[in-house]
Amino acid sequence: MSSTEPPAGSTPPPGEPAPPPPPAPDTSAAPPPPTNPGTYPPPPAAPPPPAGAAAPAPGAPAAQYGPGFPGNLLDRFLARLIDGIILAVVFGIISAIFSSIIYSGTHSLGEIFLFYLITGVIETALALGYFGYMESSRGQTIGKMAMKLQTFGPDHQSHPTMEQAIRRNIYYAFPLIAIIPVVGWFLYPLAALAALILILVGINSDPQRQHWFDKFAGGTQVLKVG
Repeated sequence: MSSTEPPAGSTPPPGEPAPPPPPAPDTSAAPPPPTNPGTYPPPPAAPPPPAGAAAPAPGAPAAQYGPGFPGNLLDRFLARLIDGIILAVVFGIISAIFSSIIYSGTHSLGEIFLFYLITGVIETALALGYFGYMESSRGQTIGKMAMKLQTFGPDHQSHPTMEQAIRRNIYYAFPLIAIIPVVGWFLYPLAALAALILILVGINSDPQRQHWFDKFAGGTQVLKVG
């Protein structure tokens, strides 16, 4: 008898036992457990919408900053500060000119009333004209350009109209209150303080950073565009 095993499938010689069948593969072992999905890093956050895109839906986290998101309080304050300095310089020159023309040296009540009447009208026209024209024509004042902010109309895509831009900045007409004899000098500071509170509370509490005057204008909004 040969010492080597017969090839598989061959018939064994007479008198020799058949070779045992090959062992079946072991299928009892369980497959390795899948990797815990919790160990994978979380997917990256979705990028913000591009500049000029529609505003995030109501309830979106307005605390996020960047292009396409509502402008935060600090950026908007700095933009207003820049615009305020520009307007103050222009108004200061105009006020000095009319002061030299109106006052004769006695500062009578008539002269004081006339001075505040003229300068109040000029101050209001200057501020509303500046903000109304700049925001309706390009959505940005000089301050907003510096802070990469832009004002959008209620559709959150186009510039506000002249009417909407004036309505959202209507508090710049409050100096006209000072024209009212006697009580005007007390009412004007109160009205200015009330407007400031409405603006601060609105920007801090509203999900889309819209203050009361934005809503008064139909839903205008200031977004970060850079």
